[in-house]
Amino acid sequence: MSYPPDPNNPYSQQPPPPGYGYPQQAPPPAPGYGYPQQPAPGYGAPQAGYGIPQQPVYGHAGQVQQFYAGWGSRVAATLIDGLIVGVPSGVFYTIGGVVGASTAKCTTDPTTYTYSCSGGGISGVGLAIMGIGWLLAIAGGLWLIHREGTTGQTPGKKMVNIRVVREADGQPLGFGMAFVRRLCHVLDEFACCIGFLWPLWDAKKQTFADKIMSSVVVKSQ
Repeated sequence: MSYPPDPNNPYSQQPPPPGYGYPQQAPPPAPGYGYPQQPAPGYGAPQAGYGIPQQPVYGHAGQVQQFYAGWGSRVAATLIDGLIVGVPSGVFYTIGGVVGASTAKCTTDPTTYTYSCSGGGISGVGLAIMGIGWLLAIAGGLWLIHREGTTGQTPGKKMVNIRVVREADGQPLGFGMAFVRRLCHVLDEFACCIGFLWPLWDAKKQTFADKIMSSVVVKSQ
């Protein structure tokens, strides 16, 4: 037989069952649920040296956005510049040679059988036309040096998006330094043009002339 609990007896009062009339506390969230997880080391994070250029170079106006130009781009730019300057001067050389050429007269002495020739060569008109071609070649070469020194780009370099700059600050060389750099290319021609091939394995892709002048050829944007 059960009796109602005595309100005056503190031991007779039973606490209400859990969850009855009281707010329940939510269990703590499971680790990793609802919270951003950090990737494991080496997984999903870029690794040093992978896909990132190792040696940035100052480009035009000092922006660190450009890197060394490839050997193929430099060769292509040189060929384009050579055609721009060489074709007009070559045309005048050819015309001068054809127009100014005179036929030599050759005879044989019937007694001594000596063979001799007179005349021939290039006439004055031919030499004048060829001289125009020579002047065009010089003027074109100086114009290329001026463009390279003041802007870092010749027409050929502009077409393949490369430029010549000072290694120290990324600025154009200036006409004087660009002219001396062209003269220093003579050293690149020694030993089967080994200096022109040096960018293939050099860390900064420099020729001997570049190393002497502290210049680099970089990609432009």
